[in-house]
Amino acid sequence: MSPASGPGPRWLLFSFGMGLVSGSKCPPSCQCQAEEVICTGTQLTEYPPDIPLNTRRLFLNNNSITYLPAMNLGLLSDLVYLDCRDNLISEVMDYTFIGVFRLLYLDLSSNNLSWVSPYSFSMLSNLVQLNISNNPHLLALNKYTFANTSSLRHLDLRNTGLQTLDHSAFQNLLTLQTLYLSGNPWKCNCSFLDFTIYLIVTHLNHPADDQTATCVEPELPGLPHHAGGEPRLRYMSIHPTWTTKDYIFLLLISFCIFAGTVPPWLTGVCAVVYQNARRKSSDAEDEDEHGQPVEVSRRISREGRTRARTA
Repeated sequence: MSPASGPGPRWLLFSFGMGLVSGSKCPPSCQCQAEEVICTGTQLTEYPPDIPLNTRRLFLNNNSITYLPAMNLGLLSDLVYLDCRDNLISEVMDYTFIGVFRLLYLDLSSNNLSWVSPYSFSMLSNLVQLNISNNPHLLALNKYTFANTSSLRHLDLRNTGLQTLDHSAFQNLLTLQTLYLSGNPWKCNCSFLDFTIYLIVTHLNHPADDQTATCVEPELPGLPHHAGGEPRLRYMSIHPTWTTKDYIFLLLISFCIFAGTVPPWLTGVCAVVYQNARRKSSDAEDEDEHGQPVEVSRRISREGRTRARTA
């Protein structure tokens, strides 16, 4: 029996054939046509099985999916469009999209996102449009989140819980054209100044409906976020606003400093007064001691002159 006809090659051919068959199926309740799989509103609670391996456009929106498995997604190496909006996804882990490096469009809006790993999008160097809006539990983004998405042109961050952004998170987004920021509780303090300056310098496009992106706290409520680099915020950065607690603290510090310097000052004054008094007393004693002999010699001289005249 030749090696080609042995049980080993037959098993490999069988497995390969099963892979092709499974990869050509269509998930239940989904529609598959021309490299496109549509599973919109099919009450899915998890990522569907049997998605054709040649899928280029995948619609998983309006379901109850809570997790995106990296292994299953990694099989779709030709995927360029992924719509996962209106689901229950709570986090995106490291390298979730490691196998879909051709992806151009990714929509994760209207989920329950509270955490996006710094390396979630690290393999998406071809990504052009990313939407993670309407995730109110998303409070922060790591500065490395967009480090490798160098082709990104449109980024939607509307209606999240973001309060501030590190301007260095955007330093590799040289092709970024549109940035949506409205509906977030922006905390326009001094640490936010660098980001607002970045927005002004880069001349990013802010759509008309994004004019509602305003500061919420602490000192500039209602001020448009793109005006954060204007003189008011710059003045706040150089001249911070003092509160009543700040004044009380400053008063206590001043009192402690004053209380600590008064005793040494009084001691020094007393020492000077004492030394002056002692010096004057010493001078007076010297005059008494040396003044007596001088007066006696004068008297003897006068008596001698008187006797001489008499004689």
